[in-house]
Amino acid sequence: MKKILLLILTLLLAGSVYAGDVARKGTTGAEQLLIPIGARGIATGGAFLANISGLESIYYNPAGLDVTQQTEAMFSYVSYLADINVSYFAVGTSLGDFGSIGLDLKTLDFGDIPVTTVQFPDGDGTTYSPTYLTLGFTYSKVLTDRISIGTNLKLITEEIQNTSATGFAVDAGVQYRFTQSLSLAAVIKNIGTNMEYSGPDLTVHTGIPGTIPGAQNGTYQVVAESFQIPSYFQLALTYALNINEQNNLSFAGAYTANNSLEDIANFGLEYGFMNIFFIRGGYNYLVENSSDYIYGMTFGAGIDYKLGGDVGFAFDYAFRDVKDFPKPNHIFTVKLAFQ
Repeated sequence: MKKILLLILTLLLAGSVYAGDVARKGTTGAEQLLIPIGARGIATGGAFLANISGLESIYYNPAGLDVTQQTEAMFSYVSYLADINVSYFAVGTSLGDFGSIGLDLKTLDFGDIPVTTVQFPDGDGTTYSPTYLTLGFTYSKVLTDRISIGTNLKLITEEIQNTSATGFAVDAGVQYRFTQSLSLAAVIKNIGTNMEYSGPDLTVHTGIPGTIPGAQNGTYQVVAESFQIPSYFQLALTYALNINEQNNLSFAGAYTANNSLEDIANFGLEYGFMNIFFIRGGYNYLVENSSDYIYGMTFGAGIDYKLGGDVGFAFDYAFRDVKDFPKPNHIFTVKLAFQ
């Protein structure tokens, strides 16, 4: 128990280092790391960190992966902003007393973007599409009937035509169950290396002032500025209320301390009927400059049904309101589980 309390304290201290700093807004890159996945997690405002389990926990709190101790496959699709779509794939399995492992892949689809140049500002007839990938490996273990821990190692790549940047990051989390109803979680995310763009497209050929006409062009290399990735720390509580054998109601709250933007308060609510049908809601509140936050209320619903034998099927949907954009976010998640 002392070791677990020490771990939680370590995460709390680490989180204070990455506390919100509004002055650093716009100074980090790899913003795709902040795009949430999973309809259940988004519908509940990302607040259910203390009792989330299975593959969806990989993004929110990797400590929950080993709680279900089963084999799962998951696909999630997000209709995001500005016609950008986000796809997420994950598989995981329990290895018994060793714990559980999982693999996940997040990709962004920007569509085809016209190539513009000085000579052809409206496009030269060709297109390109950036490639943004995040590949992760997760390990999680239930230590006791109260405590579970987990970590997620991530490879981050961004490529725009012939220019690319690569980085590495780690997430770590713990879940502590005081009772069957009350749970605590601490998570620290995206602690990793700086990233820097490089590639042949940063080599520029240009004329040299003062040379005679027809002289050979000069060549110089653009050196891109390195940038940090957006780290943050979260502390969360969840309370599950069993109304009766058929009806359950869960409440969750979390506090997100960001290293490069305002801190966020997360709130979530989930109603379950017979552990099959679920209705969800959530809200995120920007602690400073709350009127500037583009996201509003989130809502969702889902089903979790046994197909027979040891096979389970889940389908979840979430809606997230977005200000100043013509379309809201729509999120769909499908999961298969094998006991």
